[in-house]
Amino acid sequence: MPVETSLRPEAVETHLMLGAIWRNRTVPQVVCLHRGSELFPQDSCSLATHCRMDEHYRMSLPLLAAASLSLGLGDISKSFDGREGALVLIDCTSGESRRFNPDLWATKLPPCSTFKIWNTAIGLETGLLTDADQPFWKWDGVERSIQPWNQDLTLRQAYAASCVPGYQALACEIGSARMNEWLKRLDYGDLNTSSGIDVFWLPAPGRVSLLISADEQAALMKRLVAGDVPFSPKTFAALKDIMLAKTMDHCRIYGKTGTSGAVEAGRKETGWFVSYVVSGKTTLAFACVLTGKMAAGREARALVEKLFADWR
Repeated sequence: MPVETSLRPEAVETHLMLGAIWRNRTVPQVVCLHRGSELFPQDSCSLATHCRMDEHYRMSLPLLAAASLSLGLGDISKSFDGREGALVLIDCTSGESRRFNPDLWATKLPPCSTFKIWNTAIGLETGLLTDADQPFWKWDGVERSIQPWNQDLTLRQAYAASCVPGYQALACEIGSARMNEWLKRLDYGDLNTSSGIDVFWLPAPGRVSLLISADEQAALMKRLVAGDVPFSPKTFAALKDIMLAKTMDHCRIYGKTGTSGAVEAGRKETGWFVSYVVSGKTTLAFACVLTGKMAAGREARALVEKLFADWR
C-alpha cells in the first residue's frame, strides 16, 4: 500500500520482505532500492513511495531507518566510484543486512579463487590438512606465470598466493564423491562440479563452471561465523588464522579474492572479495564483486578495505 516517507528521488520503488523462511532458517530482511541506489538511504527528500510488503509482516519505516544506521557504513555507492559491482553485508548477530546493486548481487557467477575458503575448510575437516604452517605445495618444477607458485609453499603461503595448482591437488585428494557431498551440506551455489574435480570453480572457454551469487556467498559466510556449517571449532580456528587479510586499529578483515578474465564472448571480467570483518563485538559477513573491464579481486579487496577504514 502507498506509504508516505522520505527517500532520495532514485529510490522509486522499495520492496520489503521480512520473516521469510528458508530451509527452517529466518532470512534477514531484504530491501532493494531500484535504479542502483543503495539500501537504507540516509539523505532524503520528500517523496511518496509505494512499499510492497509481505502480507504476513509489517515494519514501520522509522524502525527500518534506525536499524539501517546501526551498521554505520555511510553511502556504499560512493565506495564503488561508478564501477559496476555489488556488495552484500550481513550482521552475523542480528541478521541485519545491506545490499548494493540489486541487478548484480543476485546474479550467479563463477566463484573463482574465493572457493579456496571452502576447499581449505573441507581439507581441514577431513584431516587432509592440519594447520596453517604445514607444507602444502611441493613445487613440481613447472615454471608458471605467477612467480610465487614456482616454489614450495606452506598452506598459509599458498592461500595468500592463491596457488591454483596446489588447490587443484587438494581437490583431487578430497575426491569427487566427497567434494560433492560437502558442497551439498554447505548448499554451495548451484552445486555443479561437472566440469571436473580440479577445475569446477575456475571459468574457462567452453567450460561450465559452478555458479554462486554475492548474496549466497555472504549468507554462507554468516553461517560459517555462526557455526551453522558442519565444521569443528578446530577447523574454523585454523581457517580463521589462514584467512586474516588485514588488521586495522579498529577491525580485522578476513577474506579471499578471486579473479576471472573475460574467458569468452558475453562474459565480463570478474573480481571477488569475500568473507567477514570483526570490530569489537560486531561481525559482518560480506561479499563484494566487481564486473567489467579490468575487474579483479585485488580491486574488490581494496574497495572493501576502504569502506571499512573509517567504520566504527
